[in-house]
Amino acid sequence: MNLLPRRGLLAVAAVVDIAYHARPTPIAAKTLAARHGLRPRHLETLLQVLVRAGILKGVRGPRGGYELARERRRISIADIVLAALGRAEGEGGEESDEDASALVAEVVTPMIASASKGFLERLGEISVDDLCQEAERRAVFGDSRPIYDFTI
Repeated sequence: MNLLPRRGLLAVAAVVDIAYHARPTPIAAKTLAARHGLRPRHLETLLQVLVRAGILKGVRGPRGGYELARERRRISIADIVLAALGRAEGEGGEESDEDASALVAEVVTPMIASASKGFLERLGEISVDDLCQEAERRAVFGDSRPIYDFTI
């Protein structure tokens, strides 16, 4: 069972894909969408949200696209999920409990909020770098990543 909404999963996948492939040039939204079987227009709105959150940087021009706005080890999965779902850290995102029963307001909601906080804390411990290393270990992208030789 996956607790993340599809939008959160897509955001994490997009950021990890960009982190993995964006050297030496940014990744175009069309390329990213094709790799994940999505419509570019659908993905573009999500990428723009991640740019506004400071996770990605948009590069304009014919060789433009998206790249990470900061080091991949400094971006947590919680950062991505919170940005994708439109929430600031610490913000609950629940609807008003005014019409909720006492059971929902006093028992269910606080327990679920506590579990959600623990889930986000665990996601905060996982970096984009961790997922990139795991993707490389499992060879999920095959040989699509260019290898650079910096020897002189």
